[in-house]
Amino acid sequence: MDPTTDNAGNTGAPGTARDALEALRAEIAKAVVGQDPAVTGLVVALLCRGHVLLEGVPGVAKTLLVRALAAALELDTKRVQFTPDLMPSDVTGSLVYDTRSAEFSFQPGPVFTNLLLADEINRTPPKTQSSLLEAMEERQVTVDGTPRPLPDPFLVAATQNPVEYEGTYPLPEAQLDRFLLKLTIPLPSRQDEIDVLTRHAEGFNPRDLHAAGVRPVAGPADLEAARAAVAKTTVSPEITAYVVDICRATRESPSLTLGVSPRGATALLATARAWAWLTGRDYVIPDDVKALALPTLRHRVQLRPEAEMEGVTADSVINAILTHVPVPR
Repeated sequence: MDPTTDNAGNTGAPGTARDALEALRAEIAKAVVGQDPAVTGLVVALLCRGHVLLEGVPGVAKTLLVRALAAALELDTKRVQFTPDLMPSDVTGSLVYDTRSAEFSFQPGPVFTNLLLADEINRTPPKTQSSLLEAMEERQVTVDGTPRPLPDPFLVAATQNPVEYEGTYPLPEAQLDRFLLKLTIPLPSRQDEIDVLTRHAEGFNPRDLHAAGVRPVAGPADLEAARAAVAKTTVSPEITAYVVDICRATRESPSLTLGVSPRGATALLATARAWAWLTGRDYVIPDDVKALALPTLRHRVQLRPEAEMEGVTADSVINAILTHVPVPR
């Protein structure tokens, strides 16, 4: 999938929709250098109506990446900085007493948006983390017994730091499973880092994406047309069985205490279909499944303590499984 700068308007036609979503990569590249896999993952999540967990050390442009995505999309976006004293109502909203009408009225929280940036989500206690569960799964928020639907599209892009544990609260498995993808943001290559510093030396301001030339190149009509096209992407019985075999193999791995659930298998099938469509095909092949296996499954498995002490990682286990599970022909 080559980046393109085709910005011919948001007609909603499938071909135009693919062009517009591909153009996102070129537009985001104006602000973020060398993170193309993460950009592609965010686009896949949008197509699948899923959520994304971005993990990386401080300073690798996790927040900037999400802000650039929001700037390149004609979508409403809000940011919440998760802190130890953040309350659930600070995210979902609350009932406020109006002295003039002598009634309670609902004041929506920042979760009522299209793209929610949950910055450093693991810095807030489980009570507040859990306030996002209903929003992420049911696309609604219930306050005082009244369900309130969230806008469509709705995507939570959460960030967390994998190396700092003081003052953090690990995400429970139930919430991790709500994320469609877990994308690891690596340190840039030497050349990419040189490009980053060169841009800053030339006056690039990460807080002013408009000045960097980032413009909206896709909108809700493109997403709706793209999702309809993805839903028509053909999945053969052999591919379905291949996905099931991969996920069942995680449940039998001696290195894992927790394997991938059927929800994880459904997620892998959905992300493989989205990737197939993005690459220009209307059918899924085994390579599509392999391409999305790591980001879709790595946060849905749990290592045994002894395996972790030996240096085994979730990625290495999944890669081994991909090597051994027979590939359909």
